[in-house]
Amino acid sequence: MASFVPTSPETLEDQRLYTRARLVEVSCLDCLATVGVKKNSEHHTSIQWSDEALGHCPEFARMAAQPGGRPVYAGCPRLVASIDAAVREGRIPIGAEDGY
Repeated sequence: MASFVPTSPETLEDQRLYTRARLVEVSCLDCLATVGVKKNSEHHTSIQWSDEALGHCPEFARMAAQPGGRPVYAGCPRLVASIDAAVREGRIPIGAEDGY
């Protein structure tokens, strides 16, 4: 359950900008899971996973099946490689715009 549910148009727009602005769809070159990605800097990457994308990722399924499950911080190296390729190809811009 959400602890805060925005209702004002300004707050809803801020939420949209913070969570979805400038997301570029990237598909994993291995399992084809599609996620939303933005890079605010060379070292900062935001990835928005959908339930469908999570269901496609065999690496996450493998990690989840291990004792203790998948560590929250653990990423999928195959997806990281796909994102790096998209950055090299110029499909993902680097740098925040207007703070987002």
